[in-house]
Amino acid sequence: MTSERGVHSDQLLSEVAALPQLPGVYRYFDADGGVLYVGKARNLKKRVSSYFQKNHGGTRIGHMISRIARMETTVVRSEAEALLLENNLIKALNPRFNILFRDDKSYPYLKIHGAPDKAGFDEAGTGAQTAAVFPRVAYYRGAVDRKHRYFGPYPSAWAVKESIQLLQKVFRLRTCEDTVFANRTRPCLLYQIKRCSGPCVQLVTPEAYREDVRNAEAFLRGDTQAVLAQLEQRMLAHAEKLQFEQAAELRNQMAALSKVLHQQSVDTGSDKDVDILAVKVQGGKACVNLAMVRGGRHLGDRPYFPSHVEDATVVQDFDDAQDEVQAQPVEVQVLEAFIAQHYIGVPVPPALITSVPVARELVEALTVQSGIRVSAVHNPREQRRLWLEMAEKNAAIQLARLLAEEGSQQARTRALADALDLEPDDLDGFCVECFDISHTAGEATQASCVVFHHHKMQNAEYRRFNIDGITPGDDYAAMRQVLTRRYARLAETGRDSPDASPPAEGLEQPVAPEVEAAPDQGGADQTGEAKPKKTYRGGATRLPDLVLVDGGRGQVSMAREVFAELGLDLSVIVGVEKGEGRRVGLEELVFADGREKVYLGKDSAALMLVAQIRDEAHRFAITGMRARRAKVRVGGSKLEDIPGIGAKKRARLLQRFGGIRGVASAGVDDIAAVEGIGRDLAEEIYRALH
Repeated sequence: MTSERGVHSDQLLSEVAALPQLPGVYRYFDADGGVLYVGKARNLKKRVSSYFQKNHGGTRIGHMISRIARMETTVVRSEAEALLLENNLIKALNPRFNILFRDDKSYPYLKIHGAPDKAGFDEAGTGAQTAAVFPRVAYYRGAVDRKHRYFGPYPSAWAVKESIQLLQKVFRLRTCEDTVFANRTRPCLLYQIKRCSGPCVQLVTPEAYREDVRNAEAFLRGDTQAVLAQLEQRMLAHAEKLQFEQAAELRNQMAALSKVLHQQSVDTGSDKDVDILAVKVQGGKACVNLAMVRGGRHLGDRPYFPSHVEDATVVQDFDDAQDEVQAQPVEVQVLEAFIAQHYIGVPVPPALITSVPVARELVEALTVQSGIRVSAVHNPREQRRLWLEMAEKNAAIQLARLLAEEGSQQARTRALADALDLEPDDLDGFCVECFDISHTAGEATQASCVVFHHHKMQNAEYRRFNIDGITPGDDYAAMRQVLTRRYARLAETGRDSPDASPPAEGLEQPVAPEVEAAPDQGGADQTGEAKPKKTYRGGATRLPDLVLVDGGRGQVSMAREVFAELGLDLSVIVGVEKGEGRRVGLEELVFADGREKVYLGKDSAALMLVAQIRDEAHRFAITGMRARRAKVRVGGSKLEDIPGIGAKKRARLLQRFGGIRGVASAGVDDIAAVEGIGRDLAEEIYRALH
């Protein structure tokens, strides 16, 4: 049995003693199964044993070690394998005492559709030139495949769109959708302003367009001089044949390309694909600024902010001490963590330029993982030095901005707690949940619940509730339903265990199956399943410190009735009542426990925070309501949900009957007459729509 306060079980200590002296990865778990730390070691036995050989007191490393209840290890063949496995596990397990970078690597790409070497006519032999013959250039985000060509990744959508504009100016590639291409009868505006060569109306031959596509790809790869030389040869050839109009077009193309290269004002030399990484640490926070050079062009940069910096670096220093090597500076630890975690599943360029030196083993691991030779330089010269100085300056600016914003956010949270005479044990864990109701004349009613804690909106914890079984437009009944569904289980848990604080599962698990975790920019789950319990700093779980409802006395009275029935604290309920003329800044706060309503003042930091949370609840409710209303009105998803109905059959049905309502009004015989729809399937469709 595991005792508390740093005394570990005999079983755990025996497992430590039996570890092999081989490279590997180890994971520490607490008594609740939470992951504390993931580490790698050249010698598992030596490294892991060092944690349990002395008393670490009340230090941060001692705090972590005292919580270790269980351990898992994995033996690997080399230190490089250990490093790769360690960072895969860090990304998957989110351990509390590791430097952790959020997994937001959804980079955009520039996509050129299709293959440029297809024949100039359609397969049916009709002589018509199809869209596939003239590849289009487009913005793309998602998984890549071999059917198309992808260039990137780019640090931002803006960088992709700028590159597309350059390709339009220089090579005049089309950007229109295939359906638009197929239905054009005359050139569009882009042709008129010389941003497209007009392939949709056969104003350019397939051969000439393929040449433009090849040159565009070479330009994106950084082969700009080869492109210019080829354009010059083609221009001279046309001039010799007295084809002066074609020669003039190529001359203009060369001039546009030269202008683009001049505007870039970057002498890349041999550098075509390079990542520049600069790190800045200050005030317990860190920023890694990633700048990208692709095809010899500087595409911009993107900042990353890790979590757990202070706790994780203490553990890392302890690891270094046990390996009898000099403890690494915090900047090195942060940058190495970023490199190891960031390039999991992301293409690695052959050259990395870093503001601090990184371990040779890390670079070798990247080489093994990517299959290409990767080099890292931390003291560059000439153009590389300019790139790095720019990245370092941007990292400092972004970190200063973060620190200023966090200070402001903490001040707003403190102002709200003071304004409401609240004294939270932990200001970071001060939690607010806000509810709003949205519908259109009673149609597609939805309620939203947004969550605020740790001084920011936690959009991964947002919830939407479909409201049914009420009189359309009855906002009070809708509020009663959502509050009951949100907090009933919490109240039941509290009654079952009166001496214990109610667990947060009651906050996170919907009571009724109708509760939806609706899609949002924060990535809320769409399955409707319960999410992991909410854990605040120190492991405490409790009812929110504040429950905001968007409305005045009526909504607050309804919330008070629900909380009274559930036996919950009425003092946490506050209504946000709109002021005169519904103007922002004139809102008043209405309390459920009988206190007089309060006007905080339009310049109040507390009111600014309340308005932010209220507006976010309103936005989240409206987007969900509109999506649900569109689904009900269009009904296309009903066809998608029928087994045996794919995209082609669905399109035939909608085309034959003019929309989902036409399909719904059709009889079984009419539906069965559609190509590809048998009698059995027609009956299934009829049942599904009725």
